[in-house]
Amino acid sequence: MQPDTPRLYLRQWRAEDRAPFFALNSEPAVQRYLTPLTRTGSDAMLDRIDAHFAENGWGFWALEDRRSGALIGMCGLAHIPWTAFFTPAVEIGWRLSTPWQGKGLAREAAEAVLAYGFQTLRLDRIVSFTTPANTASWGLMQRLGMHKMGEFDHPGLPEGHPLRRHVAYEIHAPEAGESS
Repeated sequence: MQPDTPRLYLRQWRAEDRAPFFALNSEPAVQRYLTPLTRTGSDAMLDRIDAHFAENGWGFWALEDRRSGALIGMCGLAHIPWTAFFTPAVEIGWRLSTPWQGKGLAREAAEAVLAYGFQTLRLDRIVSFTTPANTASWGLMQRLGMHKMGEFDHPGLPEGHPLRRHVAYEIHAPEAGESS
C-alpha cells in the first residue's frame, strides 16, 4: 500500500529512474538549497532509499506524472539517522524537477504522504527541515499545518557551510487535516 493522488503516482524506484533522478538533482533550481550530488552520490541516495523501503516498507517514493509517465521528483517519509534536538523522528521531504514546481504538486504529494504517515503508519509526529533561505519549502511546511520548532545546524554539513543552518517544523497526528 502506498499514497496516491489525482495527478501523481507515488511509487517505488526502478532501475531506469537513476539517470533521470540524477538529471533532476543536477538542475540549478533544485541544487540551490541542497549540496550538489555527483551521479555516484545520486545513485547512493537511491540505494539508501531502497534500503529504507526494504527495512520499513515505506520511504521516499518516486513521483510520476499520471498523464505523461515522467519521473518528476520524490516525496516521502524516512527515519532521520542523525541526532538533533527533535530526533528521533520521521521526516517528510520532497523534491521536484524545475518545470513541475509551482503547480501544487509538492503539496498534493505531501498531503497524501502525511495522511499515509498518520492513518496507515499511525505516526504521532512528522517533522521536516530545510535551510532558512528555502522559503518555498518552509512555506509549504506551514501550508501543510506544520509548526516551526526552531533552528539547528545540520550535522551532515561542515562548520561554515552556507547551508548548514536549518529550520525545523513538525506536525502532530491530531493536527493533520488542519492545513490551510
